[in-house]
Amino acid sequence: MATLRFPYNTTHLEVEIPDRNLKAVLTSKLHQFKPEKNPEELVRDALANPIGSRPLQEIVRGKDKVVVVTSDHTRAMPSKVTLPILLEQIREGNPQADITILIATGLHRATTEEEQRNMFGDEIVDNEKIVVHDAFDDSAMEYVCKLPSGASFVVNRLITEADTIICEGFIEPHFFAGFSGGRKSILPGVCSAETVNENHSARAIGHAKSKTGVLHGNVIHEDMIYAVRQIPADFILNVTLDEDKEIIAAFAGDIIEAHEVGCGFVKELSKAEAVTGDIVITSVGGYPLDQNLYQSPKAASTAQACAGEDGVIILIAACADGIGGTHFEKLMLSGTPQEIRETIMAIPDKETIPEQWCAQIFSEILLKHKVILVTTNLDHDLVRKVNLIPASSIDEALAMAFEEKGPDAEIVAIPDGVSVIAVK
Repeated sequence: MATLRFPYNTTHLEVEIPDRNLKAVLTSKLHQFKPEKNPEELVRDALANPIGSRPLQEIVRGKDKVVVVTSDHTRAMPSKVTLPILLEQIREGNPQADITILIATGLHRATTEEEQRNMFGDEIVDNEKIVVHDAFDDSAMEYVCKLPSGASFVVNRLITEADTIICEGFIEPHFFAGFSGGRKSILPGVCSAETVNENHSARAIGHAKSKTGVLHGNVIHEDMIYAVRQIPADFILNVTLDEDKEIIAAFAGDIIEAHEVGCGFVKELSKAEAVTGDIVITSVGGYPLDQNLYQSPKAASTAQACAGEDGVIILIAACADGIGGTHFEKLMLSGTPQEIRETIMAIPDKETIPEQWCAQIFSEILLKHKVILVTTNLDHDLVRKVNLIPASSIDEALAMAFEEKGPDAEIVAIPDGVSVIAVK
């Protein structure tokens, strides 16, 4: 028997799998990578050696309005480490700088004060100017230009009025943007709902290059890159994390060049050869991504790469925050996977519905695979209504999968489906 652990909320779930059934376990080498320095030293080294950019202290010198864009509550960004260092270096270069921390929510709900204190610490919340981006507040937005896709680039006015824009984030594989981090702080992070929706249109999501680990030729990425060049964003600090959400590497400097170096580091350590199994078990990597069902296609798409034509996918996600966005929930409840897909594919780019992209990806997976959702938080009747099969434990899910695929079914386990790039 092999005992495997899968992240679940802030803890783990364990399962024993017979050796005769276990075909492969795919993991990211990021989780085993051991840096020679501690997180703070890694961040300071990156800032002292910026890629394709002058040092941050020089960039902010003589600038008045400085905006620091950071991640929201759905991301595991270790801002308690990074933000104090960024603020320190900004003030070293310009003690009089008027600094605003802008939380990049994209289309997510607003980050609460309690979540901000958990993310940043009391000192920053009590003493710094913090604004939570609201993509649906048109009065806070400003039009900049047309993007290559034809979408309108409309962004938070704090960005267009800033003298200096600094973005922090972390880099991991992303299921349609190639990688997170870098340019995503701006688009979708602090753009209008209209801009985010068009960038995430059914046509763009369905493009052959809109997938995990791919930047070149990725139309979604190309829109994002064009956007950050127009502002322009001046500087980034991006980090990479292990399974404990600890910093193992840091990259600072030009928003495009530094991000590309970071993506190369992540890609090299995240690649794993895809192995086809009758049953594929994965998780969304635990908290904070597994707060809701909306984030879970990030792992399901990795599992699909190993599920062959009709493999069963077991998806582990706590979903303590429910299904997720209201538009996503409505689409997921609107019919069969085929009906959902047909509805979404008929939507013109400029009429894209918020959150339709995750429903689109889910529907395409569900057209080929049965997906068993392991959750103790979502009502199981609701899980069935969104075309998934509910289970309260991995053991229960495995019993269902074995019934479907037979007792000799081969199992591929991907404990953290978000951190792995399954390469065929």
